[in-house]
Amino acid sequence: MFIDTHCHLSLEDYDDIDLIVSENLDSGVSKMIVSACTKESIVESLRFAKKYDCVYLTIGYHPSEVLTITDEALLTLEDFLLQEPKVVGIGEIGLDYHYGKENRKEQLVLFEKQLALAEKHRLPVVIHSRDALSDTIELLKKYPDVQGIMHCFSGSLETAKIFIKMGFYLGIGGVITFKNSRLSEVVQQLGLEYLVLETDSPYLTPQPYRGKKNSSKYLPLIAQRIADVCQVDLEQVAKVTSENASKLFDLK
Repeated sequence: MFIDTHCHLSLEDYDDIDLIVSENLDSGVSKMIVSACTKESIVESLRFAKKYDCVYLTIGYHPSEVLTITDEALLTLEDFLLQEPKVVGIGEIGLDYHYGKENRKEQLVLFEKQLALAEKHRLPVVIHSRDALSDTIELLKKYPDVQGIMHCFSGSLETAKIFIKMGFYLGIGGVITFKNSRLSEVVQQLGLEYLVLETDSPYLTPQPYRGKKNSSKYLPLIAQRIADVCQVDLEQVAKVTSENASKLFDLK
């Protein structure tokens, strides 16, 4: 059985949530960890977590939300962390300079406040880092006890080793199936020990369904690509990555 450590579940993206969850389970995905990273998605996703046994959550504020997040919103986030048993981590949080660095200072402040919450409550984090590698690394160094996942990892072997040394797993998703991706080479050299599976659905659909809306039901395609690259069987990929995810998020 597989664990999707990072997906999004929303009525904005899917007309029939019951159907999506059923299809995911039928494909062998036993647990889905939904990333709720806006104020609105946190409220919606909490309802799904209470309705479906297989749905867990990480909650936090994405860097794109930085100008809308107040101290009150951070207090609300902390309340959810304390009160909701199916919240298993903080994320996705981090830095995103892809469209510019105009709000770099504000992003760094928000990121650090959420890392401090993770440290305080001993929770793992899911990190979004886009065109912000140096700042991400430097800020994480200030919180050496915080561990988690580098979401949608597609960097170099050198970068992978930096994050692994800091106590992070690498979230491997549909990008590994893309023809122009060099992620396979990195994964081949690392092996399974530091990997977890993710879809980032409804985004980043793996081949051969690229261009269609993604969902956790396609996770076995990502796992099969990893199996091929690492020259192991699919069951081994499922076993090791699920054990990694279960250990990190304390899933029973």
